[in-house]
Amino acid sequence: MNQELQSLQEVFDRTFADISQVRAAFTSQLTLHEVGTITTVSTGIAKVSGLPGVGFEELVKFPAGVFGIAFNVDENEIGVVLLGDYWHLNTGDEVERTGRVMDVAVGDGLLGRVIDPLGRPLDGKGTVVFSERLPIERPATPIMDRAPVTVPLQTGIKVIDALIPIGRGQRELILGDRQTGKTAIALDTILNQRNQNVLCVYCAIGQRASSVAKTVAILREKGALDYTVVVVTEGNDPPGLAYIAPYAATSIAEHFMQTGRDVLIVYDDLTQHARAYRELSLLLRRPPGREAFPGDIFYIHSRLLERATHLREELGGGSLTALPIIETEAQNISAYIPTNLISITDGQVYLSPSLFELGVLPAVDVGKSVSRVGGKAQLSAYRAVAGDLKLAYAQFEELETFARFGARLDDITRKSIDHGRRIRACLQQPEFAPVSVPAQIAILLALTAELFDTVPIDQMTAAEQAVDVAATNIPTEVCVRLDKAKKLTDEDRKTIIEIARQALETFQILPNAATKENS
Repeated sequence: MNQELQSLQEVFDRTFADISQVRAAFTSQLTLHEVGTITTVSTGIAKVSGLPGVGFEELVKFPAGVFGIAFNVDENEIGVVLLGDYWHLNTGDEVERTGRVMDVAVGDGLLGRVIDPLGRPLDGKGTVVFSERLPIERPATPIMDRAPVTVPLQTGIKVIDALIPIGRGQRELILGDRQTGKTAIALDTILNQRNQNVLCVYCAIGQRASSVAKTVAILREKGALDYTVVVVTEGNDPPGLAYIAPYAATSIAEHFMQTGRDVLIVYDDLTQHARAYRELSLLLRRPPGREAFPGDIFYIHSRLLERATHLREELGGGSLTALPIIETEAQNISAYIPTNLISITDGQVYLSPSLFELGVLPAVDVGKSVSRVGGKAQLSAYRAVAGDLKLAYAQFEELETFARFGARLDDITRKSIDHGRRIRACLQQPEFAPVSVPAQIAILLALTAELFDTVPIDQMTAAEQAVDVAATNIPTEVCVRLDKAKKLTDEDRKTIIEIARQALETFQILPNAATKENS
């Protein structure tokens, strides 16, 4: 017993001796903290003095945990963009440097979550689990680290996959007037990535809370939220949050890309982003330019969209495909922001209000839409039919305008118009109903083979659905070749056309109906 007490006493003695030694060797160090004060506060911004060492875009901390980004770095004061509620801030409050830039949580734990640009959860599911944090502003991938766009991103929308194809790693602009279906196209594309090994990031910028709630409900109902991250700023949020939202969403997507995965990111929409940046710039007294936008508005969007790319195989082979959305006013695609984005992106999908009013949905204007990259990545089966289809559709639109003058039409012209009407009918489809690749190929081949020309125009929807259902009977080996073959063989073409012909046998136009329709 005495030995145990003695050994315990020795342990204590050694411990206290070590502690005394550490205390004797310790020398206190002074750490310099720069603390400034607020000079003025206004809507979404604050002017701060007393921080001489602050850097551009450095994160600064205000009372009650509000953060801001140093935007204007002047000699005597800095202009700070606030990233939270600022109603409680007052002149004279202390402001502290953080020594770091704005960053965001990234990782697989964000999949299925709805967050704000600061990484705070908005879905009531508790704390967000993340693997690391990345700066929201990062240099774009160097040119030498990029690979050509060779793999298609199937949207499930027939008119886009056939005539305006998108490749993985491409930037395709979606533009049109308000309420023409821009968001619906983006959501259809996200829904079609199910079982396609593509992760999605949906960034809502300055949207109404009801619109965001509806979008999240659709993604959850269709099972798409499992592979999607939703980054949200609402219309009543500070403009600073709307400004950083797309950059934060892009860093989240880049993390997935750098792990070798294919990612799709939707910016809905960059018009609101440009307006938020214009508001901040004018409040910070930056000189206005065209349409009162600051001179670097082009740069803030170009440095954002340049981050979308396809990485080389040595770097994992991941890709980031961007679908920015822009709202036009009165179909003016030559306005400042639309022309900026058109010049930055690799093509655009233009939605026409006149087609929307006619009930042609999706209201894609094929004549004003273009894809400068996707044709190289398009599946060979599409390339075999898309060229003839686009030419026939363009001829139809020109002849349709001519026919409105009531001129007498010869049989060839009338046949071209009837064929074009069926092309337009086949390219229509309802929202949130993406079409599989075999079904699209079957419908497009039936169109080029003029199998639909004998179907009454009022039965086109039912006839197309019949071909869609019949496409499930396409042999498995043919479906595999549709995805991988370099060229659609004549035998495969005959097999698919025969399946479509059998499906359309019950939709035959009657002679008297044909006479009435042509008249």
